[in-house]
Amino acid sequence: MTTSSGTTTTLSKSTSTGSSTKQRVSYFYQPDVGHFYYGPSHPMKPHRIKMAHHLILTYGLYRQMECYRSHPATPDEMSAFHSEDYIQFLGKVTPDNLRGYGNQMQKFNVGEYTDCPVFDGLYEFTQLYTGASLDGAVKLNRGDCDIAINWSGGLHHAKKSEASGFCYINDIVLAILELLKVHARVLYIDIDVHHGDGVEEAFYCTDRVMTFSLHKYGDFFPGTGHIKDTGAKEGTGFSVNAPLTSGMTDGAYERIFKPVMDKIMEVFQPGAIVLQCGADSLTGDRLGCFNLSLKGHAECVRYTKSFNVPTLVLGGGGYTIRNVARCWAYETSVCLDVDLPNEIPYNDYFEYYAPDFQLHLTPEQRENMNTEASLESVRVDLLTQLMSLKGAPSVQMMEVPPDFEIIKEDAAAEKERRSTKEDRSGEGMNDGGADDDTRSDRGKTKDGRGEKREHEAELAG
Repeated sequence: MTTSSGTTTTLSKSTSTGSSTKQRVSYFYQPDVGHFYYGPSHPMKPHRIKMAHHLILTYGLYRQMECYRSHPATPDEMSAFHSEDYIQFLGKVTPDNLRGYGNQMQKFNVGEYTDCPVFDGLYEFTQLYTGASLDGAVKLNRGDCDIAINWSGGLHHAKKSEASGFCYINDIVLAILELLKVHARVLYIDIDVHHGDGVEEAFYCTDRVMTFSLHKYGDFFPGTGHIKDTGAKEGTGFSVNAPLTSGMTDGAYERIFKPVMDKIMEVFQPGAIVLQCGADSLTGDRLGCFNLSLKGHAECVRYTKSFNVPTLVLGGGGYTIRNVARCWAYETSVCLDVDLPNEIPYNDYFEYYAPDFQLHLTPEQRENMNTEASLESVRVDLLTQLMSLKGAPSVQMMEVPPDFEIIKEDAAAEKERRSTKEDRSGEGMNDGGADDDTRSDRGKTKDGRGEKREHEAELAG
């Protein structure tokens, strides 16, 4: 891997299920995130996040990772990518006042005649899932963990000033921007059945982010992700799209994913990875049309993990919610190198897993419409695209910008300082000045401001 100093190191890949040094995993969750409701008959159910969390608890996986209650993202944090008028609109519109926002709802693709409804707590929901992704990125940047998990994140369709495909704020783009403060190159991988159009669009013209999406293509939302959509300007060749069709099996998926991943890691050499684990590519999904088992889907997680690169693992799509919960609990175990029994332990949502109460899924008996010839064509085209790149792009890394937590702490300290100064008036205005200090120099700092300390416990719940 080319570092900011220009030296080169080699990415090491584990040859077994676990690396010699166990990877440190951090898990981010907000208890309220599963309580939001898009509306009757809407396929997106945030409740699935809470179901997955309860499986993670009852399987005992929480004991083997650091668990954090994430912070709600602020408007300033979200405006690192999204337009301010769009964020302000999301913060103001509610089911009770939406009639007064007709023009803006049309402008921002939100409301009754779209797939992105206005529901109670909409803005708070976006804050919660976005804050968790940002917290994960900051932990990775600080070297506090090797894998950060946020199953509430992964909403990959949202654009700069537009909601799309059940997604309002693109937490993935914001997390990648945070990672780019430290890492010269970031790889984004998307195994959702839908193309990760919002993320690809955001980084389409840069060579610092490579996007790799495997998705259903052809008469299917969002309609983007053709194999010849490879990027533009400096980003030409850095958008990697694997357009597939219905019935994808574990074996067929693996034959595309692994060789392309190998070539990406060899050529691009990312400093960090963001992996979107949309579960609508599983068999039996309400909206999806692939036929992957949990093991086939999770093999992408296992293989990505084997490269020993700091990785942010996110959720995404998934509309048969009992299977989404199964998938994300299982993939948490894969991140931890823990084997889970197939019997689902009793939990608050145990009845959802009837009639078999088993963790793993059996793929449907259906035809894979992806032929050997079509899969080979995709594989060859993508490898050819990657081989045409002239090695990993180098970046002149300057001083690392502060992460959002430090910015927030500094702003609060400055506000307090100004408030204290304004409170001084009349007699005693100059009390406490340098001339009044008759103490020795012991304990002073050279600038008189003291030493700022970071508090890791701030995120802990």
